[in-house]
Amino acid sequence: MWTKLLSKKRDKGRGLYEKDDNEKPFRNSFHRDYDRLIFANSFRRLSKKTQVHPLSTNDHVHNRLTHSLEVASVGRSLGLDAGKFLKEKDDSIDPNDVAYIIKTACLAHDIGNPPFGHAGEEVIKEWFKKNEKKDFLKDLTKKEKSDFHHFDGNAQSFRIVSQLENSTYNGGLRLTFATLGTLIKYPYSSKNCENIGKSKFNFFQSEKNIFESIFKELGLKNKNNTFKRHPLSYLMEASDDICYGLLDLQDAFELNIINFKDTKEIFNLLCTKEVRKETYDSNMKDINKVSKLVAISMDNLAMHSMEVFKDNYNQIIGGDQPSDLLSLFTNTKLSDGIQKAKSLAKKRIFNEKRKIELELGAYNIIETLLESLIRATYQFHIKKEEKLLSFRDKRVLDLMGDNKPKKDVSLYNKYQSVIDFIVGMTDDYAKHMAHQLNGMSY
Repeated sequence: MWTKLLSKKRDKGRGLYEKDDNEKPFRNSFHRDYDRLIFANSFRRLSKKTQVHPLSTNDHVHNRLTHSLEVASVGRSLGLDAGKFLKEKDDSIDPNDVAYIIKTACLAHDIGNPPFGHAGEEVIKEWFKKNEKKDFLKDLTKKEKSDFHHFDGNAQSFRIVSQLENSTYNGGLRLTFATLGTLIKYPYSSKNCENIGKSKFNFFQSEKNIFESIFKELGLKNKNNTFKRHPLSYLMEASDDICYGLLDLQDAFELNIINFKDTKEIFNLLCTKEVRKETYDSNMKDINKVSKLVAISMDNLAMHSMEVFKDNYNQIIGGDQPSDLLSLFTNTKLSDGIQKAKSLAKKRIFNEKRKIELELGAYNIIETLLESLIRATYQFHIKKEEKLLSFRDKRVLDLMGDNKPKKDVSLYNKYQSVIDFIVGMTDDYAKHMAHQLNGMSY
């Protein structure tokens, strides 16, 4: 089983799936996956994308890049522990390989997020739903519309690494199947969103065949034609949950949205009495106290996540998989602590006045981009020749450069090119582009 789950096969282009033929002792297939991600343009641009606080002027606040690096650090630790556990079941498994697989998946997990974080996702979804009856969307199929109505950064991440980055439409980053499988939290398409009541899925219609080929190769296809999650994806997901659950508090403290008193109830649950007393009684600044308690809390949560993974291993590799590891926590203090952290974030951080103001600004920015780019793309689709476009529409498409939609692809694929272009923008570039389109950058 694990021979398949740790598959070193890659898409070598033109649908050719093969193992590496040039591995070196000091740099095997999974090391190369990590290197490819680290040097990817899409990954580097995360440094200028919102994690929680849009366009923050505080350099200490997390962006998508620093968040991804921290998630990868937790994922590596979990991977080493998981690798040792799995080696007891299959001696051929190298714990370092497992660590690299999870670490790389962690690096890639947010690579498909648009500018301005989850607010950007919401704008894209809402804009397509609002315009569903318009002429420029009526020719899309139901499944194609669903991809836009439920746009999810998780599916865009899979699209970027498997299609867009480096070898465009010819394998993308050409990562191993093991790493791609570990990246997938939601092994289904957008049509399942209506059933689960939320916009969470991991592949668009355009990547359906790629996804199915990978998951069949990994041995994760069920008899009823649904797909199971890769077991290691649970550890990638737990790493993300632990980091954003606590580091959002650290950012909020840095920005004076919450104070030290607001966090005490959380740390009373996540840290031992001895650790709390030592930290509270120290002469450190409050921000340093919070940082120390966050680090210890993360370590405690990571260790318990690993215990839960081991205790529920048979269920995780079986047909009746759990939704996630945090829901299986048996340590009620840790479970309550992380939930209280998320509740505080939802109540005080996500509803902070300046954040709301900036998100409304982000809404207008992305809506402006969609209004101009989608409409110009539709005109290109129906007129088929750029020379027949209005001056404005032609110049709007020219702004897209190499991302300009291709003439001989479907309307769905043309619109995907627009979304690819917008998702690839940093916060600052999206703001600049919207100002250009509104004639405000002179």
